[in-house]
Amino acid sequence: MDASLYKFDVYPMVIKAHETSEITIKPIDFSESFDKDKEYQIRIMPTDEGSSWAYPDRWNKNYVYTKPCDDGAIRFTFKFGDEQLYFIRVKENDDDVKAYKQFNVYAVDKDLQGRYPFIGDLHMHTRRSDGREAPAVVAANYRKLGYDFLSITDHRRYYPSLEAIDAYKDVPLEYTLIVGEEIHLPSISGKTDPHIVNFGGEFSVNALIRENDHCQEVGEDLSLRAIRENDVPDVMSVEEFDALMLEKAKDYPDAPYPSESYTYASMKFSFDMIKKGNGLSIFAHPYWFSECRQVPESFTEYVMEKQDFDAFEVLGGEVYFEQNGFQIIRYYEDLAKGRDYPIVGSTDSHSSLPTHRGHDVARTMVFAHENERLDLIASIKDKYTVALDMISKEPRYVGSQRLVRYACFLWNNFFPLHDELCFEEGRAMREYATGNKEDAKKYLVAINGRMKKQREKYFNI
Repeated sequence: MDASLYKFDVYPMVIKAHETSEITIKPIDFSESFDKDKEYQIRIMPTDEGSSWAYPDRWNKNYVYTKPCDDGAIRFTFKFGDEQLYFIRVKENDDDVKAYKQFNVYAVDKDLQGRYPFIGDLHMHTRRSDGREAPAVVAANYRKLGYDFLSITDHRRYYPSLEAIDAYKDVPLEYTLIVGEEIHLPSISGKTDPHIVNFGGEFSVNALIRENDHCQEVGEDLSLRAIRENDVPDVMSVEEFDALMLEKAKDYPDAPYPSESYTYASMKFSFDMIKKGNGLSIFAHPYWFSECRQVPESFTEYVMEKQDFDAFEVLGGEVYFEQNGFQIIRYYEDLAKGRDYPIVGSTDSHSSLPTHRGHDVARTMVFAHENERLDLIASIKDKYTVALDMISKEPRYVGSQRLVRYACFLWNNFFPLHDELCFEEGRAMREYATGNKEDAKKYLVAINGRMKKQREKYFNI
């Protein structure tokens, strides 16, 4: 968190590149103020242009002069240049005064204009599979952490994600709960192990198999396995599924080993069904240690070469380097080979409590127009994401340099303010789910709309 946020309100902090914007710098701490009788020098420093003393021919000497307004704030207009971080240095317009205060703003190019940063998780578990807390509680706890969206993806079960959504259907939230599941399909002539996440798909893939846990626990009721009424595939028996996969396996004679043609046929079935349901298919944690590597290296290479998935879970699940570290290396090496696929980061958590070390190992920052299922999915597919490794004291970012630079600025300057509002809504959500519904609902109604106002204040894009 940038220290200036404690004492000053700077807005907007994200502006359009190559356009003129008005910036406000307002003291919000009684220990700080601007003298209304003095003129101030404002130096605007595009950080990509280097220091003016070392690179004097560059566009790095920009000054504006102004006095504070009646409300004590300093306001100035300036035509910003290229997309980058800008330092704003404010000092008295007196050569004998050297001390200055520094603030930060960021200019973005046209493709990021109208896109806002939303942080969330696309893969986690509750007590409905092998997690610890109930779906509604998990959702509330992650809102307290600053999440804008979340999908519960229990093993072999779609209905827990619907349970979380249903728990808050009667209260207004600025938090998007999205359907999902982690897909485990029956064995086809042997073990089928790769894990696929269905994020936002409009029907369950697990529930297409009658013998799978979803159908065994809650039946085949369409309302518990889909969020649409039409064009949902029929439920089949495990024998029917086995026969279908044996036929589809013939399409993959080039699999590393003969039995793996069945494995990939099962994966491709999941990818295709998720696509049919307008969801996002995620290839999850191939480098996770489950006895050995969960996915053999040559088979991971086969999956990456075919690239039938929508996104790769580059971060998530474990705190040891051999999982996420190796997946990051895999991602960047694949980029060097010309394989440019979308990436996400998720906790794959099995507890939402801070006492559990894995409760917040990774996140995804999505740059989307709206915090809404289809827009989030489209933005991920269009590669407007940064994965955040949360294991260390400071986040570690994975993605393109351009988006990582922007994400780093947002994490330090915008998200501390954002997270304060999220915590309040999350606390009230938990109370609503577990305690005093009446009072919690009144509070949730009263605070609704603040997130939108905050975005409008700090993003002039």
